[in-house]
Amino acid sequence: MNLIESIAEHEQTIRLGFFLGVLAVMAIWEVMAPKRALTVSKALRWANNLGLVFFNSFILRLVFPAAAVGVAAFAAEHGWGLLNYYALPTGLAIVLAIVAMDFIIYLQHVLVHAVPALWRLHRVHHADLDYDVTTGARFHTLEIILSMLIKFATIVVLGAPVVAVIIFEVILNAMAMFNHGNVGLPTWLDTPLRWFIVTPDMHRVHHSIEDDETNSNFGFNLSWWDRLFGTYRDQPRGGHQGMTIGIRKFRDTQQATWITGLLTMPFKGKISGYAINRRQWNDNAEEQE
Repeated sequence: MNLIESIAEHEQTIRLGFFLGVLAVMAIWEVMAPKRALTVSKALRWANNLGLVFFNSFILRLVFPAAAVGVAAFAAEHGWGLLNYYALPTGLAIVLAIVAMDFIIYLQHVLVHAVPALWRLHRVHHADLDYDVTTGARFHTLEIILSMLIKFATIVVLGAPVVAVIIFEVILNAMAMFNHGNVGLPTWLDTPLRWFIVTPDMHRVHHSIEDDETNSNFGFNLSWWDRLFGTYRDQPRGGHQGMTIGIRKFRDTQQATWITGLLTMPFKGKISGYAINRRQWNDNAEEQE
């Protein structure tokens, strides 16, 4: 058995190991050097955010037993996708697949902000009243299913190698936890890193209560896309200590924190006009419904 086959066989163990490892590192970092003071009980938020994560994982296993790796293997077996059609060096194919999938994640993120019906799902992620490592994994079940379907289609069209899919999944989960961390990097390190990857201070702007700040910094891993497409914002208007995290219409702890409130959130209230092109600050605005 070669290395690639070994990685594919132990995919679930590898992903779980990285998830728990990064979660532990970020949790310790947040305790030792928190960027912001939390406003809601950490135990309450963690119990519900991680409860939603485990619930989503259970549902995904029921709905998609093969998962993304199985789709990649099926595509490779049938010769589907660009990278299966054109013979490229394995290393180059892996890099191209990872970059392409990261770009699709960026576009998907813009999409769920641009379409009001999809924003209803995505606002579960944004409604967190605080911002820490568990926020990075807090998504509504229906959005997770939609994301998986988009990922399947991307893998089939690209013909992404199995090992590239595994590496991408590990990177995506690890980076989501890292850049949602309640931590900060020194300026001398944060500034150059932002040219390549999304840092906690960069992505925190995206979780601002202000609509023009929320509609910026969509990247989860590579920061290039925000700079290329004009969605990059350097700092929040009120500073990282002064900014408010969350959504205007969901300030109640019961609704914005408990798992029952999170699962029902997309079905409450009217569909608003909240859209990606609302990028001008309005102090009296009532968007983000």
